[in-house]
Amino acid sequence: MSRIDPYAPSRETTEGTVFSVTGGDWDSFVQEIGSTKEERVVVNMGPQHPSTHGVLRLILELEGETVTEVRCGVGYLHTGIEKNMEFRNWTQGTTFVTRMDYLGPLFNETAYCLAVEKLLGITNDVPERASIIRVMMMELNRISSHMVALGTGALELGAITPMFFAFREREIVLDLFEMISGLRMNMAYIRPGGVKLDLPEGAIPKIRDAVTQMRKNFKDNTSLLVGNAIWLKRTQGIGYLDLAGATTLGITGPVLRSTGLPWDLRKVQPYCGYENYNFDVITADTCDVYGRFLIRMNELEQSLRIIEQALDKLEKLQGAPVMVADKKIAWPAQLALGSDGLGNSLNHIREIMGTSMESLIHHFKLVTEGFHVPAGQVYQAVESARGELGAHVVSDGGTRPYRMHFREPSFNNLQATAAMSEGGMIADIIGAVASIDPVMGGVDR
Repeated sequence: MSRIDPYAPSRETTEGTVFSVTGGDWDSFVQEIGSTKEERVVVNMGPQHPSTHGVLRLILELEGETVTEVRCGVGYLHTGIEKNMEFRNWTQGTTFVTRMDYLGPLFNETAYCLAVEKLLGITNDVPERASIIRVMMMELNRISSHMVALGTGALELGAITPMFFAFREREIVLDLFEMISGLRMNMAYIRPGGVKLDLPEGAIPKIRDAVTQMRKNFKDNTSLLVGNAIWLKRTQGIGYLDLAGATTLGITGPVLRSTGLPWDLRKVQPYCGYENYNFDVITADTCDVYGRFLIRMNELEQSLRIIEQALDKLEKLQGAPVMVADKKIAWPAQLALGSDGLGNSLNHIREIMGTSMESLIHHFKLVTEGFHVPAGQVYQAVESARGELGAHVVSDGGTRPYRMHFREPSFNNLQATAAMSEGGMIADIIGAVASIDPVMGGVDR
């Protein structure tokens, strides 16, 4: 009678004997399965594995250390954001969408608000200063998001110092977000009709100083990784996906641009006035992890260029409005950053509480009920740090969305995992997934 290994129990299935490995000695397990004709091992990577950028589960089928099949298991972070938005008014929806891709909250907010503004028919009524602030904030967000992608990607492949440098720059951006909006992440700063409040006094010089500092500091990671022999061996030729594969799977963002196609919605389908900014679309032709790394590194400088141009435009529009003039849409009315955080400005409170009963009633109705959006449906896409982020918004004419659905780039781009990994080594899955840069909050929204 053969000995039963408590660490590698087996069961018979229609596909043959399946062994469940829960610990113990690897050599004894190999002896157990050595008599079978196929040495096929199915391994779960995740949903808590540190290289999966969140709660992503990868089901791997291995022959030795070679990956023969990869399947993605998602849904572990499901938040029901899209369904929850059907029970909140249009402005409250911003506080939901900002939490989807939590590394790119401003992209989520912009896509949603541009779609709502299309339905309202006020796209051309959004103040120019508000659009410029949106562009500046999105590009700052692109930098902070790329810092996480580059830093954690390097860490997962064994390089810890680049992560320190990357998160150092990310802190600079998050400090700017806190100064401008009152929050570092998930700020719900962009609202239908504009932004929730103007830049605080002295913000432009501080942002210019931050741009100068980041431009200098970005060179640290460039010096560490670009051309580094160890880094090249872990990234060149790894996670290969060509143009045909990318377009077939609906891949966008840096993964698509690493195939040589300069597809960037800021150029091909401009929004928020991006057509008025000078910047380059960064591409590579390597179709691998290294090419995606180079694209994100080089996109940092392009974002700094756009931010500098936005600051020049903002200086010329000092004091201009940042919210549509229609008081039936501009909710909440007058916000300010005070010593106690974000709230209605004292002057506005004095006005509606002390001099105008009509203003107080209107403020109450606008906050509790919200504004009506004409019936219809629209699709609006923006170029987020991960690719095309699209918002499909349906209205039945009420004060809440009838249906909300997002085309989230992380969800689509994860389809590339199998194409990038199958036939390669198990260790290379880490780099391939890191180069996709998925954020599971967006996938499982």
